[in-house]
Amino acid sequence: MLVKNWMSKDVITVDIDDSMKTAIKLMEDYNIRRIPVLKKDRLKGIVSYLDINRESASQANALAVSELNYLIEKIKVKDIMSANPKTISPHDTVEEAAVVMLEQKIGSLPVIDSNGKLIGIITESDIFKVLISMTGIKQGGIQFAFNLPDKSGSIKEVADVFRSYGGSMLSIMTSYEHAEEGYRQVYIRMKNIDREELNKLINELKRFDLLYIVDNQERTRKIFYEF
Repeated sequence: MLVKNWMSKDVITVDIDDSMKTAIKLMEDYNIRRIPVLKKDRLKGIVSYLDINRESASQANALAVSELNYLIEKIKVKDIMSANPKTISPHDTVEEAAVVMLEQKIGSLPVIDSNGKLIGIITESDIFKVLISMTGIKQGGIQFAFNLPDKSGSIKEVADVFRSYGGSMLSIMTSYEHAEEGYRQVYIRMKNIDREELNKLINELKRFDLLYIVDNQERTRKIFYEF
């Protein structure tokens, strides 16, 4: 899944010489927390609510409200922005973007093309949208979690059991994060499983070290089974 297909393309920006007041107004008007800072169409930094709050707090004790308001109009974005921000290519994967954001403890990444032009921004919210899409949870169904050996064919054996009960597979996801060495945790979401056959299906799946089942019957109703 490429960044270019999930990024926000209509990016709100400020010029490096715009005032802090301008940045604040844009954040309020568009309900955003970070704005790329440009100079002659080239990215120079990112200004965030954190930058603004930090600057406001540093001035608040020494100035009256009227003086603070005046100062906000005079302070330039370039004086408070985070310079040389981390960026990402539109052809990088969303997973790579998520890793950078997590490691750098940042909430967004400007997307730069091969000519160095800002063409978008990908945020935490975009990453959440990708996760929701990959899991297929909006289509309901049942998620089955397994602890499977990390070897060829282990997922196919489970899939063959599902196939014998009909239904459609919405997603398969794997993780090594909480698995023992030599194993992986596998999450399979199925739809159109006959609930009258569910107990029989569960009994067959237990031989594969079935961990739990979450049955998302409706948006507001789910059933949880743990084994």
